[in-house]
Amino acid sequence: MKYLERRKILKSTNSLDLIPVRVLEHQVNEQGKVDVLVPRFKSAYWKRAMETKKREEHIYIHLDETGSLIWMLIDGQLNVEQLISAMLAEHPEKLHPPEEAEKRVSQFLSLLYQERYISFRQIMDK
Repeated sequence: MKYLERRKILKSTNSLDLIPVRVLEHQVNEQGKVDVLVPRFKSAYWKRAMETKKREEHIYIHLDETGSLIWMLIDGQLNVEQLISAMLAEHPEKLHPPEEAEKRVSQFLSLLYQERYISFRQIMDK
């Protein structure tokens, strides 16, 4: 989908109604935090070329506790408002003060979307 089409969908939809969907794989490290696995190479040519150099296939993006909790709540079913409510219900101390929770979670999801770690169901369905 082209940039202008995605932008039109995002502008016409309330940000709390968007349903985030993970695009990349993840793993949980020893500390219980999430590492997002970003492919190092997108083209098959570079993947084959770097196999001989024994390079890691992925770049690991380490999320903090709050980011890890939010990442694990993203299941493709909950919208942003439900995600914030679930986060506040399970871990109210992580989003302190609660009045700022909506802003902080929205900014975090926006950053994940900009980096193409997540997408939104409304965009994927078009």
